[in-house]
Amino acid sequence: MDVFDGLPDAIVVDILNKVGDVKTLHRCSILSKRFNSLVPQSESLFLRLDQVATTDTTESPPDSPVSKILQSLVKPFQGFLSLFSKPAKPTRFTNLSPNIPSKILSRFDRIKNLEIELPGGDVSLEKGAAVKWKAEFGKTLKTCVVVAFRSASTVSSSSSSTDAEFVTGLKTRVVWTISALMAASARHFLMSGVVKEHEEMESLVMHDVGGAGTVVMRAEGLREFRKARGGEEADERVVKNRRSVVPNVRMSMRHAPSLKLKSGIYLESATLVIVRPSEEYSDVGDGELATEAFAGNCMYGEAVVELLKRKRNTLEINSF
Repeated sequence: MDVFDGLPDAIVVDILNKVGDVKTLHRCSILSKRFNSLVPQSESLFLRLDQVATTDTTESPPDSPVSKILQSLVKPFQGFLSLFSKPAKPTRFTNLSPNIPSKILSRFDRIKNLEIELPGGDVSLEKGAAVKWKAEFGKTLKTCVVVAFRSASTVSSSSSSTDAEFVTGLKTRVVWTISALMAASARHFLMSGVVKEHEEMESLVMHDVGGAGTVVMRAEGLREFRKARGGEEADERVVKNRRSVVPNVRMSMRHAPSLKLKSGIYLESATLVIVRPSEEYSDVGDGELATEAFAGNCMYGEAVVELLKRKRNTLEINSF
């Protein structure tokens, strides 16, 4: 007698939940009729998307999406933007059809917790620079926390005053933030079909292999998304750009020309940006939101704690 056959279905499904990986589960489903009937009952899944089509704007920076947005959306500091002659690095964002993950997951009918891994980051940066972000969505953007720096070294190379360096590097920091928002909204759009089809889902997390960007949708946000999309026609901007519309937002930006960490590492042009929708804006809980977003990440978590002590500057961006 095969002892495994004696296990109750509930225990087998629990084992399959521990497996999680969608490709492995698809292989399991062809082992037997029993497995074929139990695999679709898996509630916790991990899906790795190996191929993602991207749109690269490196050949014509002035006409890139980020350049156009910068020209029309940033309200404060508009006078400063004309001071910058060198174009910022372009953006690369996910442009994968939402039908693909929807089809891959179509066999599963009890998904509660879903984790998606993309092959790479969405933001093209100059050498040495790093941008990490975490965004939460419901029917639209709820919050986004961005931590970025131009370079990391054991010796500080910054001699500029805080205010002067903030002004001269403002365009780059705005580009970093807009790039993160575009990447986040593209991922939100990518999972629209899956969210609508799997009504029992309670948690959705999307991130790339390097961990540069993460999108989170919790149970309340998932319900909000389904309710909103159920009675609305698709926004023309969503169909055209293949990403969700980012609402009017307010950016709370903190900056340090050179930030020394406990490890002795200096982060040059370190920046923390907390983004919230302008409608009913409140900065209450910003500190908790930022620290929670990078909890467990030693260097970025430490940088967040230090940057929260710095002066806060506020900018507004129109919907795009």
